[in-house]
Amino acid sequence: MRETKRLVLTSDHAAIEMRQAIAQHVTSLGWAPVDIGPVTPDSVAYPAMGEAAARRVAAGEFALGIILCGTGQGIMMAANKVPGIRCGVCMDTFSARMIRAHNDANMLSLGARVIGIGTALDVVEAFLATDFEGGRHATRVDMIGAIETG
Repeated sequence: MRETKRLVLTSDHAAIEMRQAIAQHVTSLGWAPVDIGPVTPDSVAYPAMGEAAARRVAAGEFALGIILCGTGQGIMMAANKVPGIRCGVCMDTFSARMIRAHNDANMLSLGARVIGIGTALDVVEAFLATDFEGGRHATRVDMIGAIETG
């Protein structure tokens, strides 16, 4: 029996509907999403949500995370402040595959006001289906990590 893989999901208030659609979709792909909210459309600060998910990925509780806000940019910036996080905003499947294959991204950020749900689901699927290639890319990912430690 295949082991169920867990990932963390969060968003700000602008992306609740898309986040919920992603949670259903990744479940159908054999993943066990842990959705850390929010659950109401009341305004929440995307930096706090991005940081909360990123800290859980950085701590090793989850291998991967998916975060969303209106553009995907702000929540991604917050997540990337957490040491050990490599998060990219993707609006297409090619970028989603490349951030996993070449950059060993452990988080994906999406903009709910930028792309539709159908495209978002395709991007998520591409991200989750792609493994890190290692090799020459590992040296470059190590260089990114070295920036964090100064």
